[in-house]
Amino acid sequence: MIPDTTATALAESALSALGPTVRVPNYDRSQLRRSIVHIGVGGFHRAHLAAYIDELCQAGHTGWSIVGVGVLETDATMAEVLAAQEHLYSLISRGAASTDVSVVGAIVDYVLAVGDHRAVVELVAAPDTQIVSLTITEGGYPIDDTTGAYLPESPVAGSASAFGLIAAGLQERHAAGLGPITILSCDNIMSNGDAARRATVGEATRISPELAAWVEAEVTFPNSMVDRITPATTDADRAFLAEAYGLADRWPVVAEPFRQWVIEDSFAADRPPFEQLDVIVTDDVEPYELMKLRLLNAGHSCLAYLAALLDIEHVHTAMDDASIRSYVEAFLDHEAKPGLPPVAGVDLDAYTATLIERFANPQIRDQIARLCLDGSAKFPKFLLPTVRAQLDTGGPVALSALALAGWCQYLTGRSQNDKAIEPSPDPLLADARRYASASLDEPERFLDFDAVFERALAGDDRFRAAFVHALTSLREDGVQHTLKRMVAEAGS
Repeated sequence: MIPDTTATALAESALSALGPTVRVPNYDRSQLRRSIVHIGVGGFHRAHLAAYIDELCQAGHTGWSIVGVGVLETDATMAEVLAAQEHLYSLISRGAASTDVSVVGAIVDYVLAVGDHRAVVELVAAPDTQIVSLTITEGGYPIDDTTGAYLPESPVAGSASAFGLIAAGLQERHAAGLGPITILSCDNIMSNGDAARRATVGEATRISPELAAWVEAEVTFPNSMVDRITPATTDADRAFLAEAYGLADRWPVVAEPFRQWVIEDSFAADRPPFEQLDVIVTDDVEPYELMKLRLLNAGHSCLAYLAALLDIEHVHTAMDDASIRSYVEAFLDHEAKPGLPPVAGVDLDAYTATLIERFANPQIRDQIARLCLDGSAKFPKFLLPTVRAQLDTGGPVALSALALAGWCQYLTGRSQNDKAIEPSPDPLLADARRYASASLDEPERFLDFDAVFERALAGDDRFRAAFVHALTSLREDGVQHTLKRMVAEAGS
């Protein structure tokens, strides 16, 4: 992190000096009720849920604030930075034409529970706690991607896991005669509340059948759809704050202006008055989930690996490439969108047009490497449902297959310009690279990666042929030629 000797370090005492160009908390943070425990305080949480709660506090709703929780060794830096800044941080909202900066005060404490998890259990069991929320990424759920079943032997299961700690806290609540609470997943998983329920009940079963039955009957797990592009923070972002605003923030968060949140109205305890903000509270989240996962998230994953093969570092730069932009538009129009149900209050054509604008926003500088994270967890949730839907109806799958072929080629470790690629972290990276290596001799061998491709899909003749054709074309003709030809074929 870059040092700065002139900017004012972010702290409560510095807020009054920031001037009118930075929105700061107008509420007494010491008087807020510690009603939300959030596991996984990263950039997205701080640009989304924490920002929403901050706006409620600004409007006078003092019954809500957040205590952050880190359970991984890698969370130590976040704990140290937030503590040094009295748990304040800057939110930089960057549109194509303007930038807004605010200081968010909704996080009032942070607990790092590495090795000693007692503090987390006590937080979950605290009488003031009404919601335990999570952003632990797609790979943090011990759930089978295909069947949805709880996986007790998963590396992310067990008493020290996020869901194990939640179950232990719920046990203490139940034993103390306290009421149930809401477990609110904010992860990009289809039916994320249902996934959180299965994981929590699975961990509760390890403790006792009685606890599992109480969790099933009383604790609620609303499904939700969350959306806001939040790139990783860079030293340039810190320098921008110091130079333009005189503010030294060791870990600000950057986000696009667009945001969306759709929540199922299923809360076991108190619920924030989300309807006073731009949050959709509904009885049916599924159409919104499908829309976002199969359009935005799949669109990101589809372009990411192909862009990486061209040594492109940022999403907006990829969208400046006409062949990639046309490919993303064609994928959304011809394969992803046709398989979606109607979404109340949303024009899907307008939504996809907005996605293209968001991807092309040059101020966000979203990293291709970030989008390449966890491919083995993302593709089964974001893209393969579209492939199955298209196969079931006889629709096209060539552009989806091309995205998967791009991932496979990326995993071989060389770009089109023969530069080394260091693949982004993935829970199954070693296996993924092994199957990609096998594909160098037999392209279809990548589809034997059964942690991603279930047997019925991998064995489908039409899908298999489309994948082999796309991968062979990438290797023989290059990325851009393949993109142009396949987009032209999709539109013919």
